Amino acid sequence: MAEKLTLTKSMAMYEEALTLVPGAVAGIRRPYNFVQGEYPIFFTDGKGGRITDVDGNEYIDYLCAYGPIIIGYREEEIDRAVQEQVNDRGFCFSLTQPIQTDLIKKLIEVIPSAEMAALVKTGSDATTIAIRVARAFTGKTQIARHGYHGWHDWCVEVKGGIPQKFYEDVHEFHYNDLDSLEQIMKANKDDMAAIIITPIGHPLSAPVEMPKPGYLEAVREMADHYGALLIFDEIRTGFRVALGGAQELLGVTPDLTTVGKAMANGYAMAALVGKKDPMMVLADDVFLSSTFFPNSDSIVAALKTIEILQRDKMLEGVAKKGDMFAKGVEKAIEDTGIPAVFSGGPWMPFITFPRDDEGLYRKLRTEFYTQLIRRKVFLQPYHHGYICYRHTDEDLQYTIGAIEESLRSLKKMM
Repeated sequence: MAEKLTLTKSMAMYEEALTLVPGAVAGIRRPYNFVQGEYPIFFTDGKGGRITDVDGNEYIDYLCAYGPIIIGYREEEIDRAVQEQVNDRGFCFSLTQPIQTDLIKKLIEVIPSAEMAALVKTGSDATTIAIRVARAFTGKTQIARHGYHGWHDWCVEVKGGIPQKFYEDVHEFHYNDLDSLEQIMKANKDDMAAIIITPIGHPLSAPVEMPKPGYLEAVREMADHYGALLIFDEIRTGFRVALGGAQELLGVTPDLTTVGKAMANGYAMAALVGKKDPMMVLADDVFLSSTFFPNSDSIVAALKTIEILQRDKMLEGVAKKGDMFAKGVEKAIEDTGIPAVFSGGPWMPFITFPRDDEGLYRKLRTEFYTQLIRRKVFLQPYHHGYICYRHTDEDLQYTIGAIEESLRSLKKMM
């Protein structure tokens, strides 16, 4: 059994934050999304594939800021490019700086569905404007969805403060289940504006899923049959599973694509890209504006990130590291005999426990992630992780060993 970490400062800061911020910290970063009392709540810094909390504990980090860190924390080449932009030219103006064009040209070059692009700041921005574009272009209202898609009214899972009319035209279907999608399409056959889907399934708290053979192709055909746009939500998969996203890897091209997270290695950058005809509704028919959307600091970061990913073939490196990691974890699970499931290899690793009628899986999950964080491996019990380029072979091998030790500690519960 590993010893409990010292988290005195984190807990004190949390108690203070509760008096200043509703919930102390925002949403998914709150303690109940981890193991309360075992995980830190505040970090001070990070470098490469590691992060340090306010109590001085250093962890190998596989959450990667929930996905933006594709290369590593504090990448000097990226940070230096941003600093030069800020110091030499500035980054926030009344009009747009020309570097916007450079990034959009690069997006069009590398993403199969991209003929035009609109730059925003967050994944929620991108998915929400994608829905607005789809409705304006098709003149229809209904949306079929699978995925997270963000915190805006049309898709957020927690409905507090949101009138039903804001989401009553959005219908959820199950990934890898064509029947559930077709039922929605048939029931709203004359009014389907779009299907929005994560091309690789990553539901909350459940194993990551690759598409079954022919699944995405059939979704593409169904969208065309009902006159709906196909939107790929590639906020997590873009600039991670391939430079052009899962659509490049899997060979299915949507009408619109949302990208973000890994696109700028931690800087606030996202985009809606897509085919020219639907994108052109943004010229006159659909309003999109923000004081900060054109800020060039994150545009520079995105350009430099993509340049480095291409130049150094880093995504091949990430996949190679992830493959090795996946094989090691799968072997550890097999060797220990614990009923755990590994999914998401090589890009988005996740260890889950199959549900059972007695609820043992909850206890196994809590104890496993308790033991893992005590071994200073930062993964999340309810959300898949990520592999970044700066995770070293030593990091990965240590983590495989820590996972095996943590699994073995569960035998007393079986």
